[in-house]
Amino acid sequence: MLDDAWADRATRVAVLSGGRALLTDDGAGLALLPPAALPSPELLLYLGRTTEDGDPPAGTVVLGAVYDAPPVPGDWADLRIDGARLSARDAGLFAELLGLANWHRVAAYSPRTGAPTVVGRGGWVRHPEGFESEATGEHNFPRTDAAVIMGVVDGQDRLLLARNQAWPERRVSVLAGFVEPGESFEAAVRREVLEEVGVRVGDCAYLGSQPWPFPASVMVGFLARTIDAGAVDLVPDGDEIREARWWTRDALREASGSELLLPGRTSIARAIIEHWYGGRLEGDW
Repeated sequence: MLDDAWADRATRVAVLSGGRALLTDDGAGLALLPPAALPSPELLLYLGRTTEDGDPPAGTVVLGAVYDAPPVPGDWADLRIDGARLSARDAGLFAELLGLANWHRVAAYSPRTGAPTVVGRGGWVRHPEGFESEATGEHNFPRTDAAVIMGVVDGQDRLLLARNQAWPERRVSVLAGFVEPGESFEAAVRREVLEEVGVRVGDCAYLGSQPWPFPASVMVGFLARTIDAGAVDLVPDGDEIREARWWTRDALREASGSELLLPGRTSIARAIIEHWYGGRLEGDW
């Protein structure tokens, strides 16, 4: 399938190298090149077909080509920094391509036997040679690790922002953490908030989700409220969280961009903060 698609002049290819994707000459979108414009890649992946008319037209096969070194000159984008200026289609293709590439990078051997694996089904499966049938049980599929990310609001309608131990001064965000085996998303929210800042939350309202291929997560967003109705003391764990503070809307507006650097606009963290705030704030990482 991939060989036929690569040989088809109508096919278009998204290009990835070093975790960065090639943009169009004007920098406004993801470059989708004809295969003839590119050398043979180290890894070729099937990303799907376009569903809307435009450039390229609906029904066009889109492949992802992964290279160790940039195969052509151009503007190479980082999804975390540049994703906000891409269309929904292009940002989705970028996330899909990056997530698949990250998985292939760590899935070269069978997790069951340690045997080397080969790519199958357009890049959506890996299996040891000679085990093409799924009936063998040797197929390894791309994985996605669920994580919760939550804005926490106290009884005075203040938002919790915290600084991770590894972050520089001024950089803050909402809390987040991976879902553990046997947990619901809501249980993970309550556990993570209690572990990281010593606060008990009750109501957890789902806000949305975001693929986050760094390397293989989906971030599930919530707005959680403290059980206690009044002011609540924060006790950072000192391991992951260095500092934590409650913010009013007025204080956050005055501090953002000067005293504080908020998450980039590509991230669901920024969307959660601005959902609580009720509008746009200044200051990006």
